[in-house]
Amino acid sequence: MDSEPTVFVVDDDDTIRASLRFLIESVGLRAQTFSSAQAFLENYDPAEPGCVVLDVRMPGMSGLELQDELNAQGIEIPVIIVTAYGDIQMAVRAIKAGAVDFVEKPAGEQALLDQIQKAIAKDSEIRETRADQQVVTDRFERLTPREREVMELVVDGLSSKEIAAQLGVSFKTVEAHRAKIMKKMEARSVPHLIRLSLSLRRP
Repeated sequence: MDSEPTVFVVDDDDTIRASLRFLIESVGLRAQTFSSAQAFLENYDPAEPGCVVLDVRMPGMSGLELQDELNAQGIEIPVIIVTAYGDIQMAVRAIKAGAVDFVEKPAGEQALLDQIQKAIAKDSEIRETRADQQVVTDRFERLTPREREVMELVVDGLSSKEIAAQLGVSFKTVEAHRAKIMKKMEARSVPHLIRLSLSLRRP
């Protein structure tokens, strides 16, 4: 899939959609517009990088409801709320739900572009972290059940002697398991193994 980020504009106002698309494309970014939250949901592929510029008040599904739905589906694409002055309280609620920022209408062009660039950078960071976590998960899945058990005890700070006593096996057996764990997890040291383990637990 093409990795070029897209700015997804969701607004029921035709004029605003066209204006935002022109602005976004004028700085070399790709833009895609939707007239409703439902249309965006039906067409968006979570594998596509980018961010969402989202109006709060729209017929049917509101911007806040769309945000709730994205959260429910585990879609982490950064959202920028564009709101009228009277919607500031709603925008604050959107921020608490995970929106990266909100911009008041009429939005200043440079202010909006700055927020879009920040949101795209955040999306890239999220995707990179997720990819790194998947690499670690794939390594972890190569471990046997016993190796996973030993790894958990190593991460908890137990020595090989203590692990041997707890599992009822020999010291040499634990050392052999540890060596395989370090190799399969591609861990350079025990502190590195602990960091890898923490990344597995991170949502």
